[in-house]
Amino acid sequence: MERGGGIHCSRLSDGNEAMVECIQITPFVLCRDLQRQITFYETYLGFTLGFQADNYAFLKREQVAVRLLECPPRTDGLPLGHDQSFYIDVRGIDALFVDLKPALDMLPPDRVRPPFDQPYGQREFHVLDEDGAVVFFGEAIAADMV
Repeated sequence: MERGGGIHCSRLSDGNEAMVECIQITPFVLCRDLQRQITFYETYLGFTLGFQADNYAFLKREQVAVRLLECPPRTDGLPLGHDQSFYIDVRGIDALFVDLKPALDMLPPDRVRPPFDQPYGQREFHVLDEDGAVVFFGEAIAADMV
């Protein structure tokens, strides 16, 4: 069994081997109002609704997905997304921002941080969703970060 990257084999309880490969992460994003959050991810970030039922929705953009989960408010009064953030690695960060900019310009300015370079070799922009979660978009700008 090899660990640390790529496909590996694991031995099952019956003695057979099975191929294992982690292929994607889809974070759960908590929200107060599911429909409002669906509209946000579609309108401002270019996601497409794939499935919705009761208090749950699955949205996708290319190979990236999020799972929205409608929940009751926090008892401390903070937004549901106050302690949430996730990072979406992209290719073409500046082109993506240009593509999203007309919609992002409709948000209050304090909810969008335009592209900038980080000292750790990433170019990023940030968007605050309807419930306070920070969505990071980033691309490696240093050759050793790819």
